[in-house]
Amino acid sequence: MSSYQRVIIYVFLIFFISGCNELRIPDENKTVIYNPNYKSFAQENEYIIFALEYDRIGQKANARELYSELYKNTLKEEYLLQYSRLSFTLKKYKDIISIVEKNDKIIIKDKDKIEKIYILSLVQNKEYDKALRLINNLIEIEKSNENYELLGNLYLQKGDYNKAKDVFDNIYKKSPSPKSIINLVDIMYLYLDKKDEAIKFLESYTKKNGCNNLICSKLLSYYQEEKNIDGVISVLKKSYYTFRENGNDFTKDKIYKLLMYYLVKKDINEAIEFLEKSNADDDKLLTLYRNNGQYEHAYKLAKKLYEKSSNIDYLAQIAILEFEKASDKKKILKSVIKTFEDVLTVLDNHIYQNYLGYILIDYDVDVKKGLMYVNKALEKAPNNLAYIDSLAWGQYKLKDCKNAYINMKKVVDGTGLNDEEIKDHWNKIKECNK
Repeated sequence: MSSYQRVIIYVFLIFFISGCNELRIPDENKTVIYNPNYKSFAQENEYIIFALEYDRIGQKANARELYSELYKNTLKEEYLLQYSRLSFTLKKYKDIISIVEKNDKIIIKDKDKIEKIYILSLVQNKEYDKALRLINNLIEIEKSNENYELLGNLYLQKGDYNKAKDVFDNIYKKSPSPKSIINLVDIMYLYLDKKDEAIKFLESYTKKNGCNNLICSKLLSYYQEEKNIDGVISVLKKSYYTFRENGNDFTKDKIYKLLMYYLVKKDINEAIEFLEKSNADDDKLLTLYRNNGQYEHAYKLAKKLYEKSSNIDYLAQIAILEFEKASDKKKILKSVIKTFEDVLTVLDNHIYQNYLGYILIDYDVDVKKGLMYVNKALEKAPNNLAYIDSLAWGQYKLKDCKNAYINMKKVVDGTGLNDEEIKDHWNKIKECNK
């Protein structure tokens, strides 16, 4: 038995033993004033407690049965309403139809709410003609959007998509809300094969009214389905700026990550341009500058970030960029090595350990010391092929041709020979191992 059930039974026993049948939930029993059909039911309060708790813990079927008993024993319409709602959730459409038709003449207070659930049940049960008559009656009484939505959904369920479109088009013209637009364009896109028209409709709306979350989410889903990357990027940019202006950082950050995925996938230069204009993420911009070979831009940005934050990680990146962009690397070799040694007294970073190690090896500054740094990097990332390449190159420099060959073969097997530096290492190590 679950803890919830034990609590329910415990509460029930307290009420039962203490004679709490006289307890009244506030306002509940006032229904006798306006419901002439109300009948007294001694255990009403206990049933209410059980029903509410069952509903709360997700045991909808049990809650539904209790509301059924409550209605049968009291004829209070709020219990019928709750029973109908739960029955609809559980797809018990025939049960709703049966109980409402049986009690139709005595349903007064909650008639409009119960009748709408009843109509939806008729639609789900494919009793379209009966549902249509009732909806038209509702519309004669009240020409509300809610009633017209019932009509539109009935036509959708029947497969009368053009009629459904006409209904939702009229709703939109009367009340151009995001919800009414979504209903309309979904019919055009999903059922009438008017995909371009639906997309243009949403594009026009966003140009006039900005990037409403509901509208832009729908437009984004259409663009993604159509594999329209330019469209996706356009919507994500609008959404990003909208949520940034609204101060919604959580949603803004989620959109930013998705936007950067598509931008980088499409064109790294366009991604860089966005980051330069938006100032959204300088660290990402620094990475893209480096990946795109824009070392001068990356160097200036890294210096700016270091001056602003004094973060020693930027100092290491400045050293890398200074070395990469130098036309004569030997001139700055000493200062770059000194910077890395200073950084690595503070940071235990395998990327920088390998970078320094490789420089020491490749420029024959101190091969053994270089291998020491490379091995430190490999302790943290033993399968990193770039680090294994550094190891093999150091072993080659020390004339350990056998181990150099074993390790270099791992690199070649993993990456191939497209990279000129790897190709050069491989040829020299093969020759050494003969």
